[in-house]
Amino acid sequence: MAPAAPSGTITPINEKHDLQVIPQEGYSEPIVQDLAQVFAEATGVPLLFQKPIFKGKSLKEMETPVSAPGIQNGCRVMSLGKKNRPEEEVELKKLKDLEKSVEEIADQLEEWNKELSGIQQGFLPKDLQAEALCKLDRGVKATIEQFMKILEEIDTLMLPENCKDSRMKRKGLVKRIQAFPAECDTVGQSVPGDGATAGHRLGPG
Repeated sequence: MAPAAPSGTITPINEKHDLQVIPQEGYSEPIVQDLAQVFAEATGVPLLFQKPIFKGKSLKEMETPVSAPGIQNGCRVMSLGKKNRPEEEVELKKLKDLEKSVEEIADQLEEWNKELSGIQQGFLPKDLQAEALCKLDRGVKATIEQFMKILEEIDTLMLPENCKDSRMKRKGLVKRIQAFPAECDTVGQSVPGDGATAGHRLGPG
């Protein structure tokens, strides 16, 4: 039987929070990284800048189960760290909004891929397939344009070198967007005609 998820009190600087930590999927119990993530969500101190402390000892090994240092339900764990500067919070908010837009577009692209799969499997009469595929092609072209606009917005963000949390989030979002061309091409190459969606590459590289 898996151990109960620890719950208790954390005290970051002058704040106090009663929180519960749950394990990641595939783990029987939470690890220190899960603990730090909960701290980050509760306090606004980025995960990278967290310093969890239990009974005077720093919890440095992020992959260690929380039970290893003796953390149990009701324990008090301290967390030290500095919150982002106000200007970085503004940029993080912009990145989070852009990330939400990317996920919405990705959901639409997934629906188009399902529709394409249905057409290829013969679920749509042949006399309607050409029109449906052309509609899908137009949608995918519009999707590529949306991704390009988001990348342009990301490029306009002014992130100083010391805004590490924002810079890492931006890098991850760009990488996420750059993973979509192959999905777009799958639809584009299935459309009769010039396959205009094929060959697009989303940058920056």
